[in-house]
Amino acid sequence: MGKEVLTGEHFIHGDAACAEGGIAAGCRFFAGYPITPATEVAERMARRLPEVGGIYIQMEDEIASMAAILGASWGGVKSMTATSGPGFSLMMENIGLGMMTETPCVVVNIQRGGPSTGLPTLVGQADVMQARWGSHGDYGCIALAPSSPQECFDLTVHAFNLSEIYRLPVFVLADEVVGHMSEKVVIPRKESLVIVDRPKPTVPRDQYLPFDTTTYMPAPMAIAGQGYHVHVTGLTHDERGYPVITDAVQERNIRHIVDKIKRNAEKIIRVETVGLEDATVVVVAYGCTSRVARQAVENLSDQGHKVGLLRLITIWPFPSNLIRSIAGRVKGFVVPEINYGQIAYEVERTACGAAEVLLLALMGGSIHTPNEIEEAICEFL
Repeated sequence: MGKEVLTGEHFIHGDAACAEGGIAAGCRFFAGYPITPATEVAERMARRLPEVGGIYIQMEDEIASMAAILGASWGGVKSMTATSGPGFSLMMENIGLGMMTETPCVVVNIQRGGPSTGLPTLVGQADVMQARWGSHGDYGCIALAPSSPQECFDLTVHAFNLSEIYRLPVFVLADEVVGHMSEKVVIPRKESLVIVDRPKPTVPRDQYLPFDTTTYMPAPMAIAGQGYHVHVTGLTHDERGYPVITDAVQERNIRHIVDKIKRNAEKIIRVETVGLEDATVVVVAYGCTSRVARQAVENLSDQGHKVGLLRLITIWPFPSNLIRSIAGRVKGFVVPEINYGQIAYEVERTACGAAEVLLLALMGGSIHTPNEIEEAICEFL
């Protein structure tokens, strides 16, 4: 058996770091289909999982890949997949199934330029709204955005923990630049990692409700072989999991899968802030773009300008309360992103007109320069 946690310093790219983060978190099943620029995640998993007693399967497509990891999770195994834009689109129906059945798993999306086949080998950040709203219906969502290979490892571990706590598929929304960037990644000792194992039901079997809606947290998940009677369906279902097609049950069912994230949002959200205390202009950025934004903010701060950076580590749930509190005391927000304004629209919505929002958009294929972001900031100075 190989080592589950490769403790030490490594010089690896973000895709490999995602794979190692998954294995360190306890992932023992990976199903996927090759797609640029996420294939390296699968390649690493194909080599490493057999070393730790896990299973790797290359499926016929991304539809089957998503179905397979949901099934593996209900079998009691932590599971994940990795893809990029077109494959993410194919996964959406089964992602909705995972949300409705409250199935923990992790989906890594190494974003590229789109839509359609788009730019297979070049960067994009245009899947953030798809992550939130891509499958039909209403549900809560958690999506994390690493900005370095180190965070690809750290946030994949965190994604598995969140998926077990809140019982849902969790997204790691990296991008091609971060996925293919090689940097030092420090993997800690196994005993120092915070790993959330799947909580087991504690009530008598005849009292167990696998889809209890009486609290803002999901019920512990019983799995096959534990002796609990569990019915799993994508249909509107009652607390036992049985289909009940009524307005009242639909209300309880959907409100629960929305509110378990909404009501716990402040506990879930992670951001990094630089110089927000006295900033007159704030840059909101994530992923590879936040690295460039940091340089621009530092350059202008060194010149005496009061500029801050809000880096989104958690994209969903969105830090609406924080944006609102900032909007009341700044001249404006600058939002550089490699799309046509998906997070900029969210910043504008939550700022509620209290501050102007300036989008600095790229359509995909390249990244912003510090000078471009500095020029956008200076429109407010």
